[in-house]
Amino acid sequence: MIKFLDLQKINAQYADELKLAANEVIDSGWFLQGERVKSFESNLAKYLGVKHAIGVANGLDALRLILKAYIELGIMQEGDEIIVPANTYIASILAITDNRLKPILVEPDIKTYNINISLIEQHITPRTRGIMIVHLYGQVCWSEQLAVIAKKYDLKLIEDNAQAIGAFWNGKRSGSLGDAAGNSFYPGKNLGALGDAGAVTTNDDELAEIVRALGNYGSKTKYANDYQGLNSRLDEIQAAFLDIKLKHLDDENKYRRDVAQNYLLKIKNPNFILPFSINYLSNSNKGLNISDDISHVWHLFVLRHKERDRLIDYLTQRGIQTLVHYPIPPHKQRSYKSWNRKVLPITEQIHNEVFSLPISSIISISEYNYIIDIINSIV
Repeated sequence: MIKFLDLQKINAQYADELKLAANEVIDSGWFLQGERVKSFESNLAKYLGVKHAIGVANGLDALRLILKAYIELGIMQEGDEIIVPANTYIASILAITDNRLKPILVEPDIKTYNINISLIEQHITPRTRGIMIVHLYGQVCWSEQLAVIAKKYDLKLIEDNAQAIGAFWNGKRSGSLGDAAGNSFYPGKNLGALGDAGAVTTNDDELAEIVRALGNYGSKTKYANDYQGLNSRLDEIQAAFLDIKLKHLDDENKYRRDVAQNYLLKIKNPNFILPFSINYLSNSNKGLNISDDISHVWHLFVLRHKERDRLIDYLTQRGIQTLVHYPIPPHKQRSYKSWNRKVLPITEQIHNEVFSLPISSIISISEYNYIIDIINSIV
């Protein structure tokens, strides 16, 4: 069986370094808010090109804390609206509703699966305070039009950068494009910890100070609580692991782009809808290779087919593990049952048709060529 994602093999590449780092943390006797966290935060901020990186417990908390900090700053208040793509993973939505803000679901672009930027302005009301863009599947969601809209209506641009770390847009990395970004280091991400971990990144000094305090029980100094915070801190051992893996991230992303290039060029079956890499297509007349399109880091390689579930069974029988990202859109989730009657046809079509092929930094040439052959053989 070709695993969808072989985490054991991915981490085995760095096993000696990871074990040494774990031993050093254990021997130090210091497990929270120590030098390892400071080192990773500094290196992550430098890598992304931002002033501040604040380690937190996970990617959901990163988004929750950004919004919570804006509420503390008086920029947002309960009942305010945040525009968000309708087809995102549920974490984007949870971060908004957890802060008693109102998500405004906007349909995606059927080609890129990212929010349709041309639809955003018509959803803005006097209560709109921010736009949460999601770099879904690893492709940057950005444009000059988006920045103009945010400036025109004085809206905060918040990046859900859980899936696109390392991607670029016009010389800047995702996670540094907006006012603040939530980053996830869940084990399956391109930069994955060996457990849960996340970070907030921003150039806003005041926001960074409040986010750091909010994640530490609302405290800047021990036992003095300035805010009603929560406990969301990156621990020393995960920071140590992430510092090691950060050094290899660009090489791993490059390999993912090479795999994606092979999929895109060699899958010839017309019954499958292949991913759309916007920067590659817009620069194709300049001779840009797909693998050179640094606006996409291919966290997922997502195909569409009207008979998805049947195809997944077929591929499983032939030793290819696939996953669906994601089978149920947020507005159809039981947890948001008041939305269940909403009709969002593009979102629903995407969630009914998408499935993801194996792609990673360790998938072999023979493995992805086998997958390509099987896909092409399907009638």
